[in-house]
Amino acid sequence: MEKMTYTEAKNELEQIVGAIESGQLDIDTLTDKVKRASALIAYCREKLTKTDKELRKILEDIS
Repeated sequence: MEKMTYTEAKNELEQIVGAIESGQLDIDTLTDKVKRASALIAYCREKLTKTDKELRKILEDIS
């Protein structure tokens, strides 16, 4: 997942959520998809937090 962009992770997460909401997933794949969604959420959260810290630092430096 390290080479995945935030947008790619978000898009995959949206696809998983859509499949879950529409009932397209059978019970055998549901657990795997929920685990993958959890990992994607953690990855996106990490990327957002890192970006936020970097932006705050940049803004502090130019103030």
